[in-house]
Amino acid sequence: MKNYAVILLTLATLFASAQTTRKYSNEFMNIGVDAAALGMSNAVVSQTADVNSGYWNPAGLVHLEDNQLALMHSSYFANIANYNYIGYGMPLDDRSAVGISLIRFGVDDILDTTQLIDDQGNINYDRISTFSTADYGLTFSYARKLPLDGLNFGVNAKIIRRIIGDFASSWGFGLDAGIQFENKSGWKFGLMARDISTTYNAWSIDEEKFEQI
Repeated sequence: MKNYAVILLTLATLFASAQTTRKYSNEFMNIGVDAAALGMSNAVVSQTADVNSGYWNPAGLVHLEDNQLALMHSSYFANIANYNYIGYGMPLDDRSAVGISLIRFGVDDILDTTQLIDDQGNINYDRISTFSTADYGLTFSYARKLPLDGLNFGVNAKIIRRIIGDFASSWGFGLDAGIQFENKSGWKFGLMARDISTTYNAWSIDEEKFEQI
């Protein structure tokens, strides 16, 4: 029986700013994908080897032998919020592979009561409208086997899009990097460094909407 080991290195000093930045900003990107991985408490960095590797450790994409597609849906807060994921991966050759995935975490049909009371102080329920707030994470992944037998690396380029109705929106960008190594005895080691570039969000506010509120 093969032995498996997972090395989870936080590197708190090196990535302190990234960890602080994403404590709430872009936190939806830390929820996770794949029921099997979530059932293992996310301890899959060293052995992920399918299309979902684009999220857990892009280095695992090199194990793909054919095209793969993954879909996932889950609800949060008594079905108020919805979390959706789609991922696709394919091998380029016997040493490299690519993947793309999209995550959406959103709350739809939120009541907008900012115009409920008019300038005269009258309440008019017909002035109530609805809007949605959603976070999108688009990830492009690349993985390749290194000359050292058993050593693979992978990188992610992430584009973050956040939308709050017509009021505000933002764009963000980030990078991940991961490695996997399996020795001749069957031991597997993995390391995943998230947001090594620190993922910032550049917000844009609709001034006209802001004035109405």
